[in-house]
Order: sequence, then C-alpha cells, then structure tokens
Amino acid sequence: MNRERPPYGAAVVAASLLFLLYAATLAPSTGFWDASEYIATAQTLGIPHPPGNPLFVALGKTWLTLLAPSGLSVAVRMNLFAAFTSATAAGFFFLVAHRLLGGVTDSRRIATVGAAAATLLAGTTYTVWSQSTVNEKVYTLSVAIIAAVSWLTLRWLDRRGEPGSERLLLGAGYLMVLGSTNHLMSVLPFPAVAMVVLLAGAGVLMRRAFWIRAIPLVLLGLSFNFVLPVRAAEDPVINEGEPTCESWVGAATAIYSNGAVGCASLASSLQREQYSKPALNERMAPFRAQLLNWFQYFDWQWARGASPSEVPGNVRLPLSLLFFSLGLVGLVAVLRTDRNAGVYLAVLAAVLTVGLVYYLNFRYGYSLHPEIEDFSLHEVRERDYFFLAGFMLWGVLAGVGLTWAWEVLRRTVGGRRAGLLTSPVLAVAAIPLVLNASWASRADDYAPADWAYDLLMSVEPYAVLFTNGDNDTFPLWYMQEVEGVRRDVTVIVGQYLFTGWYPLQLQRLSSPGRQRPFEPGIAGGLYGDRPPPEAPIMSLPADRIDAVTRTSFPRDTTIVFPNLAVTFPAGSSFDRSEMLALTIIHDSIDERPIYFVGQPGMMNQLGLGPWGVRHGLVSKLELRGPSVERPETWVQASENLGGEWFHVDRTLALYEDVYRFRGLRDRAIWADRSTLSIPWHFYALALQLADVGAKRGMEGGRVAELQADALAFLTTAQGGTVGTPQPEEGP
Repeated sequence: MNRERPPYGAAVVAASLLFLLYAATLAPSTGFWDASEYIATAQTLGIPHPPGNPLFVALGKTWLTLLAPSGLSVAVRMNLFAAFTSATAAGFFFLVAHRLLGGVTDSRRIATVGAAAATLLAGTTYTVWSQSTVNEKVYTLSVAIIAAVSWLTLRWLDRRGEPGSERLLLGAGYLMVLGSTNHLMSVLPFPAVAMVVLLAGAGVLMRRAFWIRAIPLVLLGLSFNFVLPVRAAEDPVINEGEPTCESWVGAATAIYSNGAVGCASLASSLQREQYSKPALNERMAPFRAQLLNWFQYFDWQWARGASPSEVPGNVRLPLSLLFFSLGLVGLVAVLRTDRNAGVYLAVLAAVLTVGLVYYLNFRYGYSLHPEIEDFSLHEVRERDYFFLAGFMLWGVLAGVGLTWAWEVLRRTVGGRRAGLLTSPVLAVAAIPLVLNASWASRADDYAPADWAYDLLMSVEPYAVLFTNGDNDTFPLWYMQEVEGVRRDVTVIVGQYLFTGWYPLQLQRLSSPGRQRPFEPGIAGGLYGDRPPPEAPIMSLPADRIDAVTRTSFPRDTTIVFPNLAVTFPAGSSFDRSEMLALTIIHDSIDERPIYFVGQPGMMNQLGLGPWGVRHGLVSKLELRGPSVERPETWVQASENLGGEWFHVDRTLALYEDVYRFRGLRDRAIWADRSTLSIPWHFYALALQLADVGAKRGMEGGRVAELQADALAFLTTAQGGTVGTPQPEEGP
C-alpha cells in the first residue's frame, strides 16, 4: 500500500509546461476534417455527426464562454480546449508514472524525474501533439478521462482497505459513463478496471451500498444524452442526424438501451447507423493489414520528422523499435514489482492497440498497399487519431522503461553522484520533442480557413454550392456559423442527401423567413445586392422527398431546366443523392445560382459538366442552349489543362482581389497528406488562369506571375520544401 502523498504539484507543473508547448504550436484558426464541425457546433450548441457528442458540445460552449473575455477568436479558444484536455491527461499520467516508478526505484527524486520524462514522451508523441494544437476531434477529452480513470484505479488499489475507498471506483465508473456521452473511447478502460477489481478486491462488488450508489451514477451519466433530443427539437442550423423524439419515454428508452430500442432517430444516431459499418466478423481488410496500419501510425509517433515518408521501414524504424522495446521493458518492470498495477496496464494497452484494431475494422490504410488500386477499399484519410490514447499510454510505459534503465545504470555505477552521472540517458525522452516539432506544429496554418473563405466568396448571392466531402463542407460551416461569412449560401454535401433528415433540413433552412440575408459590400463589392429567394431550394413535400430513391432511365429521358432541356441517355442511373440534387437544381435555378466545387465531383456525375463555367475555385452551372453565343469573358483552357471554360474577368478578380492564400504557397511541410488535394486545387487554378489569361491577351508579366504562383502552390501540393519524400538512391 502506497501511503505517500502523490506529487500533485509536480503533476500540475508538468501539465502546464505541456500546455504551453501546445499553445506555442497552436493552430490560429480552424482545421480540415472534423475540426470545423466541432468548433462550429460548440459555438452554436449544434449537433455534430452521430453519435452527437453532447458532453463535448456542452463543455466546449462553456470553455468558449469562460475564455470570451480574453479576446481570443472562437477557433483559438476551441483549439486551446484541445491543448487543455491533452495537458490534463498528461498531468494524470504523470501521477500514474510516479506511482508505478515507486516500485522501480527507492529514490523519490528519481521517481519524480522519471515521471516527468514519461510525461514528456507521452505528450510529444506525434499524434498526441498534433491533435492538441487544433480541436480536430473529441478524443483529447476522452484521453483525459482515460488518464483520470487510470489514476483513480491505481489510487483505489493503494487504499482499497480503507473505509470509503470505493468512492474512487465509483468516481472512475462515473467518469467512464459520463465520458461515453462524449465518445465511446472513454469506456475503453473498463476491461482493465474490471480485471483489477476482480483480482485485488472483488469483495467491493458484493456490497449492497456500492450498487445503491453505482446504479444512480450510471443513470445520471447517461442522462447527458438527453441534450440531443432537446437541442435537436430547437432545429439548430447544424443538426446532424436530427435526433428528435416524440416522447420522453422513447428518448429514455433509446438512451438507456444505447439505441437498441426506443426513439428511432435518437437510437439511429447513438448507434451511428448512418455509417453502416459491417459486423466485426466481416473484415474490411485482412487483420494483418490492419495491424500493419497500426504499426505505421506507431512508427510516426517518435520521430515523424526524421523522414517525410508515410510508410514504415525508413530511418524512423530503429527509433520506433527502441521506444516499442522501452514500453515493453516498462510494462515488465511494473508487472514484476506490482502485479495488480501491471495487469491494469497490460489489459489497457491491449485494449487500446490490438483490441481497438479489431473493433475499428478499417479498410486498407490510406497510404498503404498501393497495389490495391480500388480506392474504395482504402480509408479516405489517415486514422492515427483513433489510437491517441494508446500512443499516450505507450509513451508513459516507455518513460517507465527508460527510468528503469536509468536506475539500473545508477546502481551499477554506485556512489552518491551516480544518479546525476547516469542521468544523460534521459535525453532519449527528448527525441520526440525534437523530431516531431516541425510536423506536429500548426502555428501560422490558415490554409483551412482560407480555403473555406475562398470557396464561399467565389459564388454569387443566395447561391447553392454543392460540395464533395468533409473538407469542402465543414470548413465552410465554420466560416458561416463562427465567422459569419456568406451565411446566405446554401452549402450542400452530396453524401448527406442519402439520409432522410438532411434534405428536409435544407428545405427548412432555405425557406422564406429562415433564409439568411446576403450582406452587400463583401468581396470588394464584386457582387451586387439582390432580393432573397421567395421559395426554398426544393418544392417537393416531405413525403415525396422521403420517397426519392435510385432511378434508372429505360429510355432517353429529358429533364427541362429553365433555358435548357438536358437529355440523359437510356441506361442512365442516378442514386438518391443525385436525384435530389437534380431536383434542387430544377427547383432553384430560377432564383439561385448553382455552383459545384470542381467538375470531377457531382457536376460530372449528374452529366452537367458541359455546362460548367469556372468562377475561381468553383464551377457555375450555366444552362444555356447550344445556339446561345458565349460571352467574350469566357475562355476555354487548353486541353492539356482540362479544357474547362473560365469566366476570366470574374476569376481574375477573385484571385487577385478576394482570395487568401496563407499557408498555401511555398510551405515547408504539409503534414496531412490526405488533404494535399487542397493545394493542388490552387496550383491548377493558377496554371489554368495563366493559360486563359494569355489567350485573352493578358500582359506577359501578369502571366509570368501566375505561373510563378503555380510553382509555389505546386511545392506545397507535393508535400512542401521539407515534407516532400525524395526517391531513395540506388545501390
């Protein structure tokens, strides 16, 4: 039994230092992927994608309110929330490491220094650091809960014979249950906690008083999910899944059965049915390929900057093996000195690695197995963030292993100054700090915000803008809901049109009375004012919208749009999202200009590519008959550059007077390779604009400037001046 007072003050110092590190490398604005969605929903008390994360949204809104007097932007405040929750996790893991090292060394000073080394390792692993500088996900909050549960469990182990010690277990259990309303990652310590309780003090489970308190705590923790139907009923602008319920009984049944029965929309959200994951015995890739994907991400953690390559097997490998070995050494050292604590760590590590790999059941890794050419068999992005808790825990174990090695050296050398003389071995703990800094830092990265700003500014008042996915959509939501830019634009992500709730939401949000106004004077006065539309984007009643499904045309079929009839050949087939998109275009185009983010997406899927004219980064649908003469401001790009038609004057005005390019030209490192399409968009635009500008008679100096810009964007699109993998030299 460890009766020493834990070093809470030292833990606060360690957490504070890591917080300052994260703050120094913090993103100044939003990020790609889910960051924009979570920042926007925290600001507006909206509902993010299923399961809805009500605890995160509530805590995020509270955090934003508390930091409002600081004058910091909403995005920076929310990014600081990620930094704070990661630092909090580090503080608890400091206490965990110090407690574990009590059995490895008899020196309290060495235990404290070793815990600091373990915390440094845990907090500067690549994924932990990069997720702590922008609020991309809800996982840093879950990791803080996992760390707190781990500390409470170890404290219970030390005090389990004392009266009232069961409160520590009750606290750990409540945190896991409450954390489940943030994300189910929060409950991952449960198998480890259960195993330790069964081994070390199962008697507590036989006490009636324990369950009299435990059951209400479970019910109370899960009750936070009632936020979802209550807020959804208020119809916020971001209301994903729309988990409304007709009765409290139906809502309670869904919440306390975890979506097995009860209110259908809430149950569907809690079960994440929107994503249609297969059963675990239906592997989406061979398990060995999934394990390789995990090792790829593990290989990034310790020295991401040592090689720009995404795949393992380069100069990072010796360091990855070193820290893997140190983690095993640390785990064995704890098992030998404290079996119960060692069992807890072993089970938790297994759950957060092999168990999570099996449960997540990923497709082939985004950047692995290039021989699998069908991209639908790959993940759409890197998924290292799912293993955030596991990497942080392994950093702690590696720190314990490193301290064990220091202790062995100290005893081997002997003498009063042996600890000081052998302490340089701890420099190993600084390797991730040094080699991950350039890749994990997001300081001065405005690219996601500028991408969103540029897209929204590319369209005319009250436009409908069809996007292609997360990175064409969530940053736009952030820009509209947080920064208040171009709220008049109806942004439509095609993937969501498959759902039952999204098309109806779009119809309500674009109806008279809810349609948000255009603000004249934006974009340097590029667009004139116009009255708001008098109708929503779709005129279909709700029952007919619900009935839309995949449709095949057995014969040539003509759809009449204003000014043009488009004939689709026999055999054409459109899924629900495409049929609804055609309906929206048909019903809206009289009052709302229609745009698409790039022709290769939904515009071409709908067969409307020939009528697209580029306005900067987007293509406007110009439904003109073949006999209508094209304006002289339209110029077609050369075939080798795509052959698209450009509205040259509008595109030049956008490019030179409106667009922002911070972090997009001549960048040193573009760390997230799955978003490289963003700088590629700007590269192509500058190159195409130089081409059509020259055809239009643009002065040679301006053409040369555009070509130079294209090369600068290309540098970033290839990974950056530092982050571009170089071909290996042959023998």
